[in-house]
Amino acid sequence: METSDGVRLDADIYQPDRAKEQFPVLLMRQPYGRAIASTVVYAHPSWYAARGYLVVVQDVRGTGTSQGNFQLFETEVEDGFETINWAANLPGSNGKVGMYGFSYQGMTQLYAALGKPPALKVICPAMLAYDLYADWAYEGGAFCLQGNLSWAIQLAAIKAKVRGEARKYRELYAAARNLPLYDPIPASPQILSELAPDSFYHTWLDRSDPEDPYWQKLSPKYFIDKIDLPMLHIGGWFDPYLRGSLNLYKYMVANSDLPQHLIVGPWGHLPWGRKVGAKDYGAAAVSQVDSLQIEWFDRFLKDRDNQILQEKPVKLFEMGANRWRYLDRFPQPELQPFYLDSNGLANIDDSDGKLTQQLSEILPSQDILVSDPWRPVPALGGHASFPSGAFDRATIDCRSDVVTYTSAPFETDVTLVGEIVLKIDCHASTPTFDLSAVMSQVTCDRKVYNFTQGHFRYSTDRIQQDYIKLVLQSTCATVAKGNCLRLSLSGACFPAYTVNPGILTPANRARLIEAKVITVKISCGRDSSSQILLPIL
Repeated sequence: METSDGVRLDADIYQPDRAKEQFPVLLMRQPYGRAIASTVVYAHPSWYAARGYLVVVQDVRGTGTSQGNFQLFETEVEDGFETINWAANLPGSNGKVGMYGFSYQGMTQLYAALGKPPALKVICPAMLAYDLYADWAYEGGAFCLQGNLSWAIQLAAIKAKVRGEARKYRELYAAARNLPLYDPIPASPQILSELAPDSFYHTWLDRSDPEDPYWQKLSPKYFIDKIDLPMLHIGGWFDPYLRGSLNLYKYMVANSDLPQHLIVGPWGHLPWGRKVGAKDYGAAAVSQVDSLQIEWFDRFLKDRDNQILQEKPVKLFEMGANRWRYLDRFPQPELQPFYLDSNGLANIDDSDGKLTQQLSEILPSQDILVSDPWRPVPALGGHASFPSGAFDRATIDCRSDVVTYTSAPFETDVTLVGEIVLKIDCHASTPTFDLSAVMSQVTCDRKVYNFTQGHFRYSTDRIQQDYIKLVLQSTCATVAKGNCLRLSLSGACFPAYTVNPGILTPANRARLIEAKVITVKISCGRDSSSQILLPIL
């Protein structure tokens, strides 16, 4: 197709082998080369076509063989609107269009819907950002280094391939497999500055203020009130963009009269299978998204009364029990406090720090957390690092720069659903420091499997409060009878997030040699406000 400003956009079209019939259109718009068609998580487009749809997979502007200049998200509103109008008028189309796709392809659905094209009837947004700053680029004020850098290198390599720049492509290909994390300014690697000076990465790194107009221009939260469509929302408990998926879902439920369904599986960003990290969640965890999307599209594009709207709208996978929960709404259990208690050796002895349901009667104590930039605590699984998922982190919890607080064994199975909120009474030797919080289940044989985590960057120049409030990623997990719950705290989670240098210098200017050792004092016991609030179902 040709856009109104004269740019050719290329697409592959898959159609049923029924020449004289007319079919609805399923559209996916993506930047990775249309032959991939998001088959890393979805069935091939021909599978959808065989079920009675014209499937259009388009290279967005400046990617694949499409003409123009690729600028992250910048032209997707106009191009998406025009693409829907074009697709609705393809030979064999019945004039109705639905969209699907995850990540970038999830975002293009919302951008296209903003223009209100009459042919667009339904979308299935998966794993995206509601707030581009807080749900994607940064978490708790910390730059998401590994995810952003990996993606920037990939997109730069795609652009080099389109231009036939073999040397540049080869160097970026190598960098993607050995991330450049140790340059003079660690967050700003020289290879990206030299080979991709126009990358979005530099913009995201430079614009560390969430109030910057850049984020308001591109974040769906600032225009979502103009969109009203039936939506099937798709997320994963170990997906880095789950916050965005849930925030979008919750907004639409509160503000739309049209059906809004949600499914969250025990998946990372990709793939969507039964095993993520070191845990096998069983056959029930295998993705059902393709079949679910067909039912969704059949209902809204073919007007089939397939009972999909009579089903409970929320489908959550319960990790640990390894089953699906079917609910009328996303649950909001009352938060129950567990208090942090220790004798001051929670970083040395993993049996010293405790999570208790009763306030301690012993004298207040402090746990000392020393974070050394020479040997930052490594990321392991979770939602913000690669590979994602649950792993046995017992070895990491034995480090002296990690403090742990462990509950007594539970007398019954306990299910947690929703956001876990951590309040920490602490003070640091520097004006800025990080806290990484990981929640794990400690098994009877002393294995420690993480199931959710969160990260927060404190800076005196933007935050003034007596304690830190850190919200962990939403979860749905059961701690089995006889097992324990553990909170692990550290001052780094590298390379998932940039290492805090301990100085009030933005990450785009913070030099490796300037990074300081940071000492954090965590108050526990009586008279301390340190506690973790658990959404026990």
